[in-house]
Amino acid sequence: MTSTPATTRPAPTATLSAVVSPEGSLEVLSQNEVQFLRDTSSHGIHKVLRQCALAILNAGVATDDARSTLERYPDFDIEILQEDRGVRLKLTAAPAHAFVDGEMIRGIREQLSSVLRDLVFAKAQDIDGVSHLTGQKLSDSEATTNIVFGLLRNARLFTPSKTPNLVVCWGGHSISREEYDYSKAVGYQLGLRRMDICTGCGPGAMKGPMKGANVAHAKQRYAPARYLGISEPGIIAAESPNPIVNQLTIMPDIEKRLEAFVRVGHGIIVFPGGVGTAEEILYLLGILLHPDNRDIPYPVIFTGPASSADYFHQIDEFIGATLGSEAQNRYRIIIDDPLEVATSMAAGVNEVTQFRREHQDAFYFNWRLVIPDAFQKPFVPTHAAMADLDLHGDIDKAELAANLRRAFSGIVAGNVKDQGIAEIERHGPFKLNAEPELMRRLDTLLKSFVEQQRMKLPGSDYVPCYTLG
Repeated sequence: MTSTPATTRPAPTATLSAVVSPEGSLEVLSQNEVQFLRDTSSHGIHKVLRQCALAILNAGVATDDARSTLERYPDFDIEILQEDRGVRLKLTAAPAHAFVDGEMIRGIREQLSSVLRDLVFAKAQDIDGVSHLTGQKLSDSEATTNIVFGLLRNARLFTPSKTPNLVVCWGGHSISREEYDYSKAVGYQLGLRRMDICTGCGPGAMKGPMKGANVAHAKQRYAPARYLGISEPGIIAAESPNPIVNQLTIMPDIEKRLEAFVRVGHGIIVFPGGVGTAEEILYLLGILLHPDNRDIPYPVIFTGPASSADYFHQIDEFIGATLGSEAQNRYRIIIDDPLEVATSMAAGVNEVTQFRREHQDAFYFNWRLVIPDAFQKPFVPTHAAMADLDLHGDIDKAELAANLRRAFSGIVAGNVKDQGIAEIERHGPFKLNAEPELMRRLDTLLKSFVEQQRMKLPGSDYVPCYTLG
């Protein structure tokens, strides 16, 4: 197999215009749905659609800044055309590298269609607190979980008859080459054991496991292999999906994205990362600390090459100091041993399978997990909201985990999301307040992320979007 030399690839700013048909999903839209997608007023979602579509078309270009992508393609636009035989997508000044000989690459066209599908369906699922089927009043938690379920089912991510084998892989987009190669090695070992992979769908530790598993799946003649990508509008606009993802879904916000991960995954592997990875860890541990979840098997492994040992030592120390030994007991740390990671995860997934069989639980969606409201309610990282977070060690550990998760979520927004960046530009850095000892530990952890270039892609000058009071 040969590849096109890098010198023949169009420059990142080369553009072309085209009309294409959706691929794989949402080939047909109602007139109301078309009007909704075309609405350029403050009530519509054309701005979000444009950002997400451009990110997908820009796949393969290393960036984690939605604004810089928009600046490189200021004339880009997408319009939905309603035709008798369905819908078509009119693209103006689109990145030329999304096309080959004038035709859009099929994987990119599938991902673009997924964005349209999920933005339309999410709008139809607005929480009103009432079941659309029975008319019964739902709790906020039930309504949120039903929305997550509905979006995933609409995206056809469920395989009800399939034995559990979906491993969620978390980790940073800005990692070293050694860490990336290690994540590929782990993915390869998982693939040899016919494990499917789910990640945040971006670059770095989100791409490596999929790439490794892809080779192993080919060796095992394992088909159809699943490479699930779960994102949300603010993230995907900054981090384009990697091309290996063959099932993509866009959740409405970060909280529903995180819930989707833990509900569909049968185990989680965490690779080195930055504040986004720390946010995911705190979300997961906060849920697993809930009394109703303590007896539910859920394998969690932190892993990286030998050079990442100090990174995981810092994470483990921070968790122990803030959430305690009970939280530390919910995961294993395995350093520099992809085979041990894969065999341990496979054993853990077998326990999950046995547990769900004994309790007659669904294989494809973990309904049994209890997710408290503090982990489901969307957090908007304004300066006031960040400053008001209760970061004191004497509060309930699950509540502290939820608030630390929100703090890290705000830093992620200030680093890469257009809305968060604009908030920082208008009012300056976010200010976090905590008790002195927790503040010291938080400061140490965040400084280590900066020093290790885990906040932004290498080559980007990082200016902290936060201060510690």
